[in-house]
Amino acid sequence: MIPTTASFLGSLQAAAAKAETAEVAFRREIAERVKNFEHERAFAYRRLNFMRALADATTAAESEEIAVAGALGVVRAKLGWSSDSESRTAVLAQLAPVARATFARLAPTEKDESPPDIGDALASFEKWYDQTHAQPFWVLFEHYMPETPRVDF
Repeated sequence: MIPTTASFLGSLQAAAAKAETAEVAFRREIAERVKNFEHERAFAYRRLNFMRALADATTAAESEEIAVAGALGVVRAKLGWSSDSESRTAVLAQLAPVARATFARLAPTEKDESPPDIGDALASFEKWYDQTHAQPFWVLFEHYMPETPRVDF
């Protein structure tokens, strides 16, 4: 049996529609992957800059208490936290071990014990934050805080 022109054109149209559907799905998948890579990159740089600031704050400290206070002050400044809340206090309490680990790694020690791992402390904090707030900690750095102009009266 010889196919008619209409059935032949119908099969070509079906093939074109199938190819278009595959292309749209592929483009959607690629766009999603690019978005995921963008988030991973942004979070990696936020993590780097955050930990660099914590390291800077703890390097000059004379004691662990001063180092932790300085590091948590940096956190408050970076996030624009000028007041306390229950949630902010919990975040700072969970970040304190990261500051302690950073100070222990940077401060010379006379003890034979090895200092805590900063990466483990940070990973524990990130896991806690993600479970508690259902989003990564690094999302907090996405909120743009416009500068408020100073006005003298």
